[in-house]
Amino acid sequence: MSKIRIALIEDHDLTRVSIRTALLQKNDIEVVGEAANAVDGLKMLKVLQPDIAIVDIGLPDKDGIELTREVKSTNTEELSTKVLILTLRDNKEAVLAAFAAGADSYCMKDIKFDNLLEAVRVTYNGNAWIDPAIARIVLQQAQQNPQKSKSAFVETKTIAPNPDFAENLEEIEPYTLTERELEVLQLIVEGCSNAVIAERLYITVGTVKTHVRNILNKLCADDRTQAAVRALRSGLVG
Repeated sequence: MSKIRIALIEDHDLTRVSIRTALLQKNDIEVVGEAANAVDGLKMLKVLQPDIAIVDIGLPDKDGIELTREVKSTNTEELSTKVLILTLRDNKEAVLAAFAAGADSYCMKDIKFDNLLEAVRVTYNGNAWIDPAIARIVLQQAQQNPQKSKSAFVETKTIAPNPDFAENLEEIEPYTLTERELEVLQLIVEGCSNAVIAERLYITVGTVKTHVRNILNKLCADDRTQAAVRALRSGLVG
């Protein structure tokens, strides 16, 4: 079984060592390189071409978001490094800017180890993993300013096309969500539970579950958060 090759770009030594130690507990993960700043990090990524770069935003010489943009601009169809942002910044501006720069996933540094592993594996498989707290921020921003948020996600696809994600978007197009499914999807984006959706739409929880299952299938999404993000990126909801 091939290992997931990871490079760490983090300026705090203790944090970097902790992340490396945690990741190396798993046999399917290999930490192939480390850097404490953006300049060294970019050089390292060009040489090593890891599967995933775990990047901190607050680097000493250059913003991690700008580094993400540079990484994505140097990716090729044959060699493509995915970027997983791991940071303390949870403000809307940082989150949206990271995705606009081409970040594949976004995690907070207080993430549990099991969730970090999940984020790494989901990202490796070509899907976006977004910290639940961050997902709420993104979706709330989209509700407050849908055009701005939509353009940010569209920019992500333009600057750094993710072949797997682009393929998923193409798979969405032939399907048309029903009016009821769009209503359910809108409430998912707003963070409503199945029970709340059922109450709002005057249907049973079982019916909601059926709609959610159909939505996940049509959007090629693994869970509700991923469905919400893909809906925003593809413009299905505003």
